[in-house]
This record gives sequence, C-alpha cells and structure tokens, in this order.
Amino acid sequence: MRRLFFFLVIGGLGLATLLSLGTWQLKRLAWKDDLVQTIGTRIAAAPVVVPHGPTETKDRYRAVTAEGELGAQDLHVFWVTKDAETGYRVISALVMGDGRRLLLDRGFIPAADKNSPRRSGAVSVTGNLLWPDEGDWTTPAPEVDTNILYARDVAYMANLLGTEPVLIVARSISPETTVIPQAVTTAGIPNNHLQYAITWFSLAFVWAAMTASFLWRSNAKSEG
Repeated sequence: MRRLFFFLVIGGLGLATLLSLGTWQLKRLAWKDDLVQTIGTRIAAAPVVVPHGPTETKDRYRAVTAEGELGAQDLHVFWVTKDAETGYRVISALVMGDGRRLLLDRGFIPAADKNSPRRSGAVSVTGNLLWPDEGDWTTPAPEVDTNILYARDVAYMANLLGTEPVLIVARSISPETTVIPQAVTTAGIPNNHLQYAITWFSLAFVWAAMTASFLWRSNAKSEG
C-alpha cells in the first residue's frame, strides 16, 4: 500500500508540474499576442518627426518621418528575403537639415547589384525606428575589404558612418531609387507559445495515462 501511495504522489506531482507548464505557456501566449498587437499599432501609427535622443525602450518600432541628404557611403548587410532571394540591405547615413546624422536602412538590393552606383542626395523618408536583435556568437565578423556585414549592428554601423546610433528602416523613400524598401512588420516576431502549451498538455495526458495504468496494474497484482 505504501508503494502505491508513493507512486500516486509522484504521478500527481509530475502531472501538476506538466499542467502548470502548459498553463504558463498559455499566459505567455496572451502576453505575446498583446505585445504583437501593440507593436503592430506602433508600426502603423501616423509618423512623427524623429525625436531627439530616442531610446529602444520607449521608441522601438515608432513610425517616423525624416528629410535629409543621403551620404555617399553605403554599408551592405548580407540578407536573404522571404522569397529566398540573396542580396544585401543597404545602410546609409541620412544627414538631416538640423545637422543630425542618422542611420537609414534603405532596403534590399540583389547580390548582382552590389557594386552598381546608387543615388545619393536629398530624400524624404517614412519608416520605423528599430534596434535589430540580430547576430550571436556564430555570426561571421564583418568583411571590411568587401563591405559585407552579417548583422545590422547599430553601434558598429554608426561608428563606421559617423552617425548617431539610431536606425530608421525605410517604408518608403521619395524620390524612389533602385533599392527596394523592406518595411518593418510583426511577421518576424516569434510566437510559439501555443505549440509549447499543446506539447506540455499532451505530455500531461500521457503522464496521467501512464500513471493510471501503472497504478491499476500494481493494484491488480496486490489483490491477486
């Protein structure tokens, strides 16, 4: 009897743990859905002039508008589009009328156009402020000689182009250029909490079934 009671306690604790993990993932799902909705609202909001001293906490994804001169130097960040096309994101300095220098992600170019000349000069930009969370210890170091970066490292790019560590990702640029803007969206924000919840609840069901089967067989043997 003690042996059955012991396995009943173990089974109950295991079931409670798995159910709590599934419930926690459902709470995380609700939190992530709310976050994605908030981000989507911020992305689609009416653009404002780029604020002075923006911060990641307060201004990430903020819709902004800016006017200025494109710098002549570009940085090229290796990129693969959702359609599996290989190329580069073009990062330039945007020199505004008040003298501020900001980073501008102008958009995507195919790999074959890497060395093609691109327009500089006055532009009007609508886009979103972004502090990309890209790169880790596996990310290759920038290839300085060939001007290829493998992540949009805002601090690194700002240092190279002599700008503030502030990045505008263009939604539209006027006048248009051969660079194709890649607007910020919520599509790349991971939200796998529902799958995780289903996994934990499935494990809880299996655990409960195995525990019940084990206890039933153990009880049958003890009575026999």
